[in-house]
Amino acid sequence: MTELRTGTRTVTLGTPDPGLPSGAVHENYMINFGPQHPAAHGVLRLVLELDGEVIERVDPHIGLLHRGTEKLCEYKTYLQALPYMDRLDYCSPMSMEHSYVLAIEKLLGLEVPPRAQWLRLLWAEIMRISNHILNTTTHAMDVGALTPILWLFTERERIYDFSEAVSGARMHAAWFRPGGVHQDMPEGLAGEIRAFAERLPKALDDMMDLVGGNRIFKQRNVDIGRISAKDALGWGFSGPCLRASGIPWDLRKAQPYETYAQVEFDVPVGKNGDCYDRFMVRIEEMRQSVRIIHQALDRLETLEGEPVLSDDRKVVPPRRGEMKRSMEALIHHFKLYTEGFHVPAGEVYVATESPKGEFGIHLVADGTNRPYRCHIRATGMAHLQAMDFLCRGHMLADAPAILGSLDIVFGEVDR
Repeated sequence: MTELRTGTRTVTLGTPDPGLPSGAVHENYMINFGPQHPAAHGVLRLVLELDGEVIERVDPHIGLLHRGTEKLCEYKTYLQALPYMDRLDYCSPMSMEHSYVLAIEKLLGLEVPPRAQWLRLLWAEIMRISNHILNTTTHAMDVGALTPILWLFTERERIYDFSEAVSGARMHAAWFRPGGVHQDMPEGLAGEIRAFAERLPKALDDMMDLVGGNRIFKQRNVDIGRISAKDALGWGFSGPCLRASGIPWDLRKAQPYETYAQVEFDVPVGKNGDCYDRFMVRIEEMRQSVRIIHQALDRLETLEGEPVLSDDRKVVPPRRGEMKRSMEALIHHFKLYTEGFHVPAGEVYVATESPKGEFGIHLVADGTNRPYRCHIRATGMAHLQAMDFLCRGHMLADAPAILGSLDIVFGEVDR
């Protein structure tokens, strides 16, 4: 007997099928969802056991994108390992760098200049918006709403332009560095970011006019993939997936890092822990990120001309202009980029509130110029393991909605 959850109704399936010959046994069947399916959000293969169209079991098969990132970090200097972070959650690359550089700085006891901290906070929130635009619009597309992705991606493309302006790369920036950021923002970029932040709420309002109260969108998401606060904690949820179940846990508030203690913002929470609440939490988080961006830009104006990198020359190389004038600076630069800097022995775990949830780096140093161990706490892994729990009893067509609401990216899940 199988209980089918559809909207607010519960229907019991499994009654004898009069169409079957007497004594015939009704058997479930298995299908593959992915890894080429466009709604699989990457290279995910779900093996589904179905009773008709009702899901009875979900078995996620992962690893198709496994590149051995953690092991690769052991064979690179601390700075050479930094670009690997961009390739984890490639929807919000600078957020991945954030935890890594904070872990190195904690081991080194390295002070970061105030302007660099505000720049990091600014870009962490820009990455949050970039990530949530991608997730909410593709989630809507997975359940049949195509227009939001066409509208919102115009704004998301601007974020790639900002990233290119500040780092030279549209996706893999490698801009956060131990001790601060690689270089300051170019003149005029702050004004462009402020104009973007002023324009985004209207774009979000337009999107919500389309799907927020749309009857079909709500039928596809309300009461689908529900998870209680207790179960969300039990499965290791974090970020929007946890907050949608009613738990206001946000590392930016609970364990402030950088300058988050100095900004004002609210932590959106849901009530039902279903696909619709997870969607709405991300929409509201983008509005809160806009608030933070305006506050960060205001503070950066007061810190104009301040350094964006630590002055600890054991870790931070000379600036390029100095390097071209001084032979000693050139040698110093060469040594730091070939041999790297040595980190005192010890171990540390640092987590930040990435767009998808708690992204953690467990870094073990042995006193050399390379990490002894770098373990990555992938946010999406905990959410993906709950797919079986969330999908049981739902229809096959609900699986893309549930998967989309979890915001899975396999760069970080497979690592």
